[in-house]
Amino acid sequence: MTQATTSYSGATAQEQRLYTPEEYLDLETNAEFRSEYDNGVITPTTGGTANHNRICRNLCTALTIGLRGQRFEVFISDLKVWVPTSQKFRYPDIMVTAGEPEYYQNRKTTVTNPQIIIEVLSESTEEFDPCGICEAAREDKFRLYQSIPSFQEYLLIDQSQIAIDHFYKTQPKHWQIDQFDDQDTEIKLKLN
Repeated sequence: MTQATTSYSGATAQEQRLYTPEEYLDLETNAEFRSEYDNGVITPTTGGTANHNRICRNLCTALTIGLRGQRFEVFISDLKVWVPTSQKFRYPDIMVTAGEPEYYQNRKTTVTNPQIIIEVLSESTEEFDPCGICEAAREDKFRLYQSIPSFQEYLLIDQSQIAIDHFYKTQPKHWQIDQFDDQDTEIKLKLN
């Protein structure tokens, strides 16, 4: 394939090859660390904090119990989501599918039909926006996920303060946002 400026090892400022989605997935199978794929460029991801982990664990548990007996399935951060329009693989913290998950090229590590994606913002993301949820993370990831046809809801959760943005689709290409900053507020998902 053509050349890029980032390699699988994270080296920069050198000409390195771009990877195909299949090469990336093959590398991820035996990798000692997780990475994300962006149209040929592979970038290692950082680990989370204890608070990040607690929030994800609690959300996954609550969703799993709350959706028991329904046609939804909850997945935690070890599965990737494929975004075909931009040729990207991402590791959302939590995703929910309606019905059976659909997989990229039958690879059970990559889901293509999330209905809900939940992200707990990392401390490094929050440093860029100490007054609230990072605007850049909101815009970039939200725009990216919007191109997935099954995608209907997105929650961004700040791990250092009570701040949650809940985006949900009201009609094609129209989204509403509800913002929460009260510990006792119940967030109702719009599952369909």
